[in-house]
Amino acid sequence: MEQTKPKKRIWLRVLAIILAVIIVIAAALGITVWCVWGNEISTVASFTHLRARNDENEEGSVYSMNVKGGFYFDEYLASGGASSDTELINFITDNITKGLIDMTIEETDIGCSSFIAQTPSGDILFGRNYDFDKTNVCLTFCDPGEGRHKSFSTVDLNYVGMDIDSDVESLMDKITCLAAPYAPLDGINDAGVSCGIFMSYQGEQTVATNQQDAAKDNITSTTMLRMILDYADNVDEAVELVQKYNLHDSANTSFHYMIADATGKSAILEWVPAEGVTDGEDNDGSARTLNVIYNDDPMYDEVRSSDAFKYQTITNFIITPGYYDDAEAEGPGYDRYTYINSQLAEVDGVVADEQAAMDILQAVGRRTWNGGGGVTVHSAVYNLTQKTVYWVANENFGDATATWHYSLVTGELTQGL
Repeated sequence: MEQTKPKKRIWLRVLAIILAVIIVIAAALGITVWCVWGNEISTVASFTHLRARNDENEEGSVYSMNVKGGFYFDEYLASGGASSDTELINFITDNITKGLIDMTIEETDIGCSSFIAQTPSGDILFGRNYDFDKTNVCLTFCDPGEGRHKSFSTVDLNYVGMDIDSDVESLMDKITCLAAPYAPLDGINDAGVSCGIFMSYQGEQTVATNQQDAAKDNITSTTMLRMILDYADNVDEAVELVQKYNLHDSANTSFHYMIADATGKSAILEWVPAEGVTDGEDNDGSARTLNVIYNDDPMYDEVRSSDAFKYQTITNFIITPGYYDDAEAEGPGYDRYTYINSQLAEVDGVVADEQAAMDILQAVGRRTWNGGGGVTVHSAVYNLTQKTVYWVANENFGDATATWHYSLVTGELTQGL
């Protein structure tokens, strides 16, 4: 009996040592995992389901996500960017998931409308409808630091590979949503700069812009918007940034873009062929160059009174004068364009408040505009002066459960009217 006690003590010491070794190894592995994926783990943990889907009304779910860290965007630009969605996804896969999880970028068919207006107190508003199909969306908050701006953006999760007919529930799906910061469709930063993307239907088969200047780095549609949100203090800086890159439109589709800032300046960015080449000949995406139409361009003098706020509108047709073969041609979205302009003209570009701007967006919502037949996934009014967001899901205007307000100043997201 006395000999068994020392043996027990020995085995207890051995077990204690083994347990200690296991704890040390586990701790080391945990520290390693956190050092490598700490930001990604925090980001995934923040993924929140805000509003349930309503399939009968073609509504997907609404989520939110707080992105931790810089999501390697500095490294993306430093590496020369990407000249295709495939290159972009390869970069995201290699850096965010360390090559362990494949990601994807899907094709999309974006309608949409936007405008810039002013309130009586001088606040600058940027209104935006995102017209598409039923899809899940994510309100994406980024605070990368290191000289980059905080931002709010809306991301269509179909664009990063999520199924439009089911919710984002599995851990793998949430990890895939780590690509969301690379795919904003509209947003605002804490300098009061806002931007959006809109289909432009260029070319006989909708040919994507695909610039090939060997002296420039490359950028895709949504990463261009991310660059603007992260680095631009105003419209002029945004344009200067964009001019440094070859644009490669995402999703095999042609787009044009709108930017606005808190000073009331706005610009539409279009990539069009050389002067004299019209839409019927615009079938070479590599032959296009950037044309910037500012909201003080003389082209607006005929339709806007001289003492009006310099409002500007965009939908889905090319604004650049002389682009269309037929000078009287009415491109895609022309009806929405003329309606929005008529509403702004009546008030000289000065709307009462964010609700008045939202009312204009409601009027051109796809479920009801011209008899319906489409889906407006979300409507947003960005106050560029106050750095706030008024956001409504799926044309549920007046529904407190489908409405959110966000402040880049306080960082608070609140639900309700």
